[in-house]
Amino acid sequence: MLNYIRFADNLSAWFGKAFGWLIILMTFGMSYEVFVRYLLNSPTPWALDISFIMYGTVFMMGGAYTLSRGGHVRGDFLYRLWSDRTQAILDLTLYILFFFPGILALIFSGWKYASRSWGYAEVSVNSPAGIPIYQFKTVIVAAGLLLFVQGIAQVFRCIICIKDGKWLPLASDVEETETLLMKQAAEGK
Repeated sequence: MLNYIRFADNLSAWFGKAFGWLIILMTFGMSYEVFVRYLLNSPTPWALDISFIMYGTVFMMGGAYTLSRGGHVRGDFLYRLWSDRTQAILDLTLYILFFFPGILALIFSGWKYASRSWGYAEVSVNSPAGIPIYQFKTVIVAAGLLLFVQGIAQVFRCIICIKDGKWLPLASDVEETETLLMKQAAEGK
């Protein structure tokens, strides 16, 4: 189980970090569009579509990475007061009842959606440039598969926690500013 958890965490991290670079491209693309639209009065028909496509791709492909790092939003005002074992039992139940059915629905419906789009070489109807979007609809399926792989790792984490009574530490490569400020305040800096 531990090897699978490491594999899934590393896979999710690789994809999350690789697709995270799209944010830089989005920044340049939108900056270019703002410049030509408002300063040169010559808007491009493709820039908005491309930024939407890149944003959607970053959002979808970052989901498994965020899950592997415990970064998804949760209403834990009661949850955090419970023992680790109780938390793991609840998480395991919720993964089985809601997470996996939702992810499987995402994968199967995304497959139908993407395959239809590939079938007729779909282009964006939002701009006169006719930006091809069929390849980006495949991201739905890829993101679903990554979430499924990471979800299995999360289930293994729950099982280990139920057995051992404590959570395995999550991989951490980014720390929230709020967390850093709280640590500094606690240290008296």
